[in-house]
This record gives sequence, structure tokens and C-alpha cells, in this order.
Amino acid sequence: MPEIKTGNNPGRDRSMDALRTAAILAVILIHTTSRTIESVYMNLPKVPLSLFLNQICRFAVPLFFLISGFVLELSYRDDTGYFTYLKKRAGKILIPYIFWSLIYYHFVYTRHDMGFLQTLIGGNSSYQLYFIPPLLLLYLIFPLLHKFYRWISKWWVLAILAGAEAWLLHADYYRHAIVMLDPLRIAVLNYLFFVLGMVACHQTDRILTIVRRLKYVWPVITLALAGYIFYEGRSRYLTSWNYIDFYSQWRPSIAVYTLLLFAGGYYWFTNLKSKENILTKLSGQSFFVFFVHVWVLEIIWKLFVKYLFVGSPAPIVTQVWFDPLFFTLTAMISFSAAYLVHKIPWLPKLTG
Repeated sequence: MPEIKTGNNPGRDRSMDALRTAAILAVILIHTTSRTIESVYMNLPKVPLSLFLNQICRFAVPLFFLISGFVLELSYRDDTGYFTYLKKRAGKILIPYIFWSLIYYHFVYTRHDMGFLQTLIGGNSSYQLYFIPPLLLLYLIFPLLHKFYRWISKWWVLAILAGAEAWLLHADYYRHAIVMLDPLRIAVLNYLFFVLGMVACHQTDRILTIVRRLKYVWPVITLALAGYIFYEGRSRYLTSWNYIDFYSQWRPSIAVYTLLLFAGGYYWFTNLKSKENILTKLSGQSFFVFFVHVWVLEIIWKLFVKYLFVGSPAPIVTQVWFDPLFFTLTAMISFSAAYLVHKIPWLPKLTG
């Protein structure tokens, strides 16, 4: 297996901290702009900025799968036993996931048509939690993927995996949703990102070389694809009136967009000299922020937006300043809460 260059810390790549921070900020922006869009009953022509921001951030969850594959491959030791590995991962992910599922199930979204165990399996206690069960499924099989990495990383195997993923994404978005239980469906639609994250961990020098050679073309292609994704989501929804057409992030276009952003972001953040302290701290708080930001969003909306505008915020959310302000407040309060929680040594083990 080729040597992995990791800088000063042999189990950490600082650029992943920056990419993780960017991904969680994108998740917050998706959810704040989604609330704006829903408040005008999905009348997209009324809120073009909201839709644009919403669509260009759709890389966030696929990027999380990519980062997860990269970080696991970077830190995994061949002499680690399977149950030791599971115990470590359960402590970091499963415990906070159960804790926050209980919070959302009993205190935030309290109307249910299924029991708690069912919501836990599907990630349905709150809408951002659907990401965790599929990630856990991929974590379960990671040691097997790692064991056969030499085969998986061969170009023809990756080509087959990429072709199958492209077919699945095309079928799911352009035809009809693939019929599977949600945790398995999302895992199947994201296995390529996870595997490519593992491969990228061993190919960082090649990624940097490719992006360096194309550094003037890379952002142009990425921005053009972002514009297409906005157009794609908007035009398909206005034709079908199916909100999934702009809510879905499982599209071939977003897959390519995510890979471009990952490689370009890795190059840029690797060359950003003064990134370590602040980005490492924000990255360390991002898991808590992922869990808490929807609760923060709901509080801001109910106490300020609906209260100030007498239950009918539609006129105000169409203003250009609304989405940036809503996003900034949600992000600042969420990260502030994370900062305070992380001051208590034992609490992050429970809350993330």
C-alpha cells in the first residue's frame, strides 16, 4: 500500500478539517433556504436567491461521505481488531446519534406515525439525521473494503463502480426513486463517494498535481456546473411540480460537482498556510453543529421570524438580505453552543 502523507500528525490531514467545515456550513445553508422556500409554498420564482443558494450547496452530504472514506482510510491501522474498530466508531457516532434522536423525537418534532426504534433505524427523528444510518452501514463494511483496497483501487474496478453509480443516480433522479429501505438506499447511492475518499487518501499528490495544472480552468468548470445544477432543479420542478426535483442531491450532475469541489478544495486548503488553528477548532465542533443546527433554526423561526411577522413571513423572506441573515444567525448560534459544550470535557462524548 502506498505511503500516505499526512503532515505533522500521522493520523490527520488538515485539509479535511477545512472541507468538513465547508460541508457543515453548506448543510446549514441548505436547511435555512429550504425553510424560506417552504414559507412561500415552493413558489420558486419568488425566491430565486434562496433556490440558487440551496442548489449550489447540494454537494454537502456527498462530500461528507467522501471525507468519511478519506479519514477512515487515513487513520485505520491494519492490526486493529474489527470489534475494537466498531467500539471506537460507536463511541464517536452512535452515542451522539441516539442522544439527538431522543431529543428531536421527544422535544422538537413530537408528532409521530412510527415508534422511536423505527425512527432511529431510518434517521427520521429529524430530517438531517437521515445521513447517519447509511454512514454507519458503510462504516460496518469499511474494514472489508480496506482489506481489499489493492483490488478496489484498480482503474478498471473504479470504472465499473463509477458506471454502476452513474446508472443508479440517473435512474433515481430522472426515472423514479430506487425502491429500498432508506438507510440502504442512501448508502447505495453514496458508496462511490466513500470508496473514492479512500482512494483519494492514497493519491493526494496526484490530486494536487492535476488541479495545479488546471487551476485556472477548474473553478470555471465548477461554477458552470453549479449554474447548471440550479437550472436543472428549477426547470424540472416547474415542469413536474415535484419538490424532489430540486431537493434531491442524488443526481449525476451533483456527483461530478462534488468531486470537482473536493479536489479543488483540497488543493486550495492545502496551500492555505494559516488554516490550522481556527479550521481545526471549527471542524472539531462540526458534528455537534450538524445535530443541533436544526433545533436552532426552529427556535429562530418560531421566536423571531413568525413572531415578528405575525405568522406570515412570506413578504419578508423574499428580501435579498433575509437568507444571509437567517443563515448567519443559525450558524453563529450553533457554533457558539458547540464551543460552550466542548468546554465541558465529558459532554461531547454524549452530544458530538
